[in-house]
Amino acid sequence: MDYGMYFFEHITPFETMVRRMERVIASGRTRYQDYFLFESKGFGKVLVLDKDVQSTEKDEYIYHETLVHPAMLSHPEPKSVLIVGGGEGATLREVLKHPTVEKAVMVDIDGELVELAKAHMPEWHQGAFDDPRAVLIIDDARAHLEKTRDTYDVVIIDLTDPVGEDNPARLLYTVEFYRLVKAHLNPGGVMGMQAGMIMLTHHRVHPVVHRTVREAFRYVRSYKNHIPGFFLNFGFLLASDAFDPAAFSEGVMEARIRERRLALRHLNAHYLEALFVLPKDLQEALDQEEMVSTDANPFYVTPEGDARQAPYLG
Repeated sequence: MDYGMYFFEHITPFETMVRRMERVIASGRTRYQDYFLFESKGFGKVLVLDKDVQSTEKDEYIYHETLVHPAMLSHPEPKSVLIVGGGEGATLREVLKHPTVEKAVMVDIDGELVELAKAHMPEWHQGAFDDPRAVLIIDDARAHLEKTRDTYDVVIIDLTDPVGEDNPARLLYTVEFYRLVKAHLNPGGVMGMQAGMIMLTHHRVHPVVHRTVREAFRYVRSYKNHIPGFFLNFGFLLASDAFDPAAFSEGVMEARIRERRLALRHLNAHYLEALFVLPKDLQEALDQEEMVSTDANPFYVTPEGDARQAPYLG
């Protein structure tokens, strides 16, 4: 191993990933979280929030295509889209690739992080914040939804996991929040979201989110993809009251990709359909999960990967 600067990321209390740092680009603390941006030879720029890697320059397109396009393609003509979170601007970038979109509203609580992304992470947003269809709102997403009457064809939720009993994100993973999201969906609307890592030591995170969303929506579908910069699989969800969002054929997906002239780097219709094929142990975990996260008793993830519930006192 070469001598130099290294970033140690504790994936769990028992496993640590080591990344060589070529240079530190920015570091500090916003009102809401610590941030650290450095450059590596393997994955380019690496964004770290509260000591956890959130995104890397070389592979962010895999994560963001996986998050955005299954939901967008499941809708026949998405015109209005809400993005919850998504501070780097890459989720917004992918949404705006769809020519049907007339308005994309991004609500993120951390304006300082958004400014960091604008200044130091142009590879992520690629000018999306300047698109005339884009509306940026710096606010708590739940508070915003509670006071607005706007509705959307698609809602994309791109949040960090609720790790720790004092994590305020816990209230964005409850039945009440998902019902609030549903109330802001147009008829035929769909919600897509990041829904936790999928690994044996964190095996309940995704099932708890899935079980909770099922309390709010009629149709809920899990899918997963390997994210190289995280070196593990991540789980995602689609949810709708109007239709099964994973029931579309490969041919329908291919037709919509062609009609919208989507310049996708990672997904194609065949692979998109395959993302929804789950292994037996994960499907059994989804079927057997009973924990439902509520405002009165929101769930959180321990550093060891356990899913627990306790009143949020923050």
